[in-house]
Amino acid sequence: MASKSEDDHNEPVNEQAVANKYATMRSELNQIYSKITELEMEVSEHSLVMNAIQPLDPSRRCYRMIGGVLVERTIREVLPAVHRNKEGLEEVISRLNEALEKKKKEIADFETQYKIRIRKSDGETKDDNGRKEGSSQGVLVGPASGSE
Repeated sequence: MASKSEDDHNEPVNEQAVANKYATMRSELNQIYSKITELEMEVSEHSLVMNAIQPLDPSRRCYRMIGGVLVERTIREVLPAVHRNKEGLEEVISRLNEALEKKKKEIADFETQYKIRIRKSDGETKDDNGRKEGSSQGVLVGPASGSE
């Protein structure tokens, strides 16, 4: 066992260390997911703005938030800047997607290396027909009393 830890310095030494490293990796994965979602929302907002101001007169006055300051510009000045920002966001999203795939592979390798299986914590089990037991499946049930 001592020879293994000498060979690989990043090797966790016990179950708790493996669990902590796995939890950290899952947390990093969730952070990447949330950042991608946030940036996709911003891309969507940029698209809405571009679609709203494109058909308007290019000399028309519009306002743009730059670093927390509202600045008056014309559509001719703002539209290319919004388009550049949108392209930049899309590039960042593609890099984050690459990082996401790399992290997923890293987690999958870690799971196979340490034979990690995910347990369902909500107590649901599946019967032979593939239906879940232990949950109401979104059905609302009123009080059991027959009188109203």
